[in-house]
Amino acid sequence: MTQPKMPPAFSRLWTAATVSSLGDGAYSAALPLLAVLLDSDPLVVSLVTVAVLAPYPVAGLFAGALVDRWDRRRTMWIADLVRAVLLGLTVAAGAFGWLSIPVLLAVAFLLGTGTLFFDTAAQAYLPDLLARDQTLLRRANGYLRGASTAAGQFTGPPIGSFLFAVGKTLPFAVNALTYVASATLIRTLPPTPVPERAPGRSVWADSKEGFAYVVKDRLLLGLALRPAVGNLAFGAFGAVLVVFAKDALGLHSAGYGFLLAVEAVGGLVGAMVLAGPLEKWLGTGTALTVTAVIEGGAVLVFGLARDPWLAGAMFALCGCAMATTMVLGASLRQVVVPARLMGRVAAASRLVSASAAPAGAALGGWLAATAGVRVPYLAAAGVLVSMTLVTMSMTSNKRIEAALAKAKEATPVA
Repeated sequence: MTQPKMPPAFSRLWTAATVSSLGDGAYSAALPLLAVLLDSDPLVVSLVTVAVLAPYPVAGLFAGALVDRWDRRRTMWIADLVRAVLLGLTVAAGAFGWLSIPVLLAVAFLLGTGTLFFDTAAQAYLPDLLARDQTLLRRANGYLRGASTAAGQFTGPPIGSFLFAVGKTLPFAVNALTYVASATLIRTLPPTPVPERAPGRSVWADSKEGFAYVVKDRLLLGLALRPAVGNLAFGAFGAVLVVFAKDALGLHSAGYGFLLAVEAVGGLVGAMVLAGPLEKWLGTGTALTVTAVIEGGAVLVFGLARDPWLAGAMFALCGCAMATTMVLGASLRQVVVPARLMGRVAAASRLVSASAAPAGAALGGWLAATAGVRVPYLAAAGVLVSMTLVTMSMTSNKRIEAALAKAKEATPVA
């Protein structure tokens, strides 16, 4: 059977995503380094990271409602240009000696807001670009996830650290240029229709509609709960990973970097190699259940491991399963959700998943401090497997097939 072909416009979207991910990776490495330079208090430094993520719980639903009212392609390139301007102002502030922690917090929050709008619009734009074809969407999300991992986790951070050593705000200038390049490419993409909406409705009413749509639909709720529980679990052990690597595995900075690298390699394999075959062999629902069980098992063995090589293999396996889950879940959501609600559903799902990570980090720190550095991993494994038992019926093959059939009936014939 002939595989459907990706439209030529997707290559431009992928290139834009790769270029901006490269800049994001450089920025993510340089931001905490600059924060430490301005104030060495760990709490203050952590607040800068929190500021980047804060827009998702604070304004995520409103962003989704606005994206569903606006031209999504235009929203993406404007978000890129706004972020480029913000980074340019940061470079100027550094040149004049005006940088401070309050300035950095404001910049981080505004950049996070721009990323929120860009990501939500991209999630809503992609199904229209690919005519809601599940195979194309799965491949596209795999390519985009792979680009984000390769450029944002492998290549970008070392470049950012090197550029920071050359000039403290140089990584920010480079990231600004990547956003300009991304905006230029996105402007060449074909426009998609702005969804129709009832006149006179408030943004708040639209936001509530999107959130209710996710909560009331068992399939969409299951797809949102899986990454939420994953973020809770991974937040719990990620918060103490550097301590675990040092105290339990006997690794120093290079070994810790190795752990992060093998997790990213696993993510690349899952997103770009395994997601498609696994979906074909098992069906989307069963594949999601299998990857969730693998995540829980890998985290359990990782938490019990004393050999760093075994720990590294389990971390790579966990990253592979995580990436596969994310690609399959996002692609399915983009097929079954109506175009008029896509921005709000994407934002609501992201809100549910993103809100769990800070709670997990706090829980992981508390468990490590009171019960030992291995306990967060054992607890995370238990949570992952337990929630799999809860959500497996919500995302079963039967339920997914029914949702796909309903979405196909609702799609206008071209």
